[in-house]
Amino acid sequence: MMNPVVGLDVSKGESQVQAFLDKGQPFRKSFSVKHTVEGFERLIEFLKEIERVADGKQPSVILESTGHYHSPVWRNSNMFILL
Repeated sequence: MMNPVVGLDVSKGESQVQAFLDKGQPFRKSFSVKHTVEGFERLIEFLKEIERVADGKQPSVILESTGHYHSPVWRNSNMFILL
């Protein structure tokens, strides 16, 4: 079993979020979060939920560098771990 993974498809002002508990095993439906304090708090709660479901394994968060659109996510990454 692999560690859980969360992918962020970053765009201007928001990111689309999709999590996987294992290869080919998505966790819930994808959803979007705004690049606001409330949006990042929602993302953190989602990451904590994945950790609980995955027996304490912290999810890796993966995103691509998208020009400057990823900057708000990166600036707030101290709230969660990014790879």
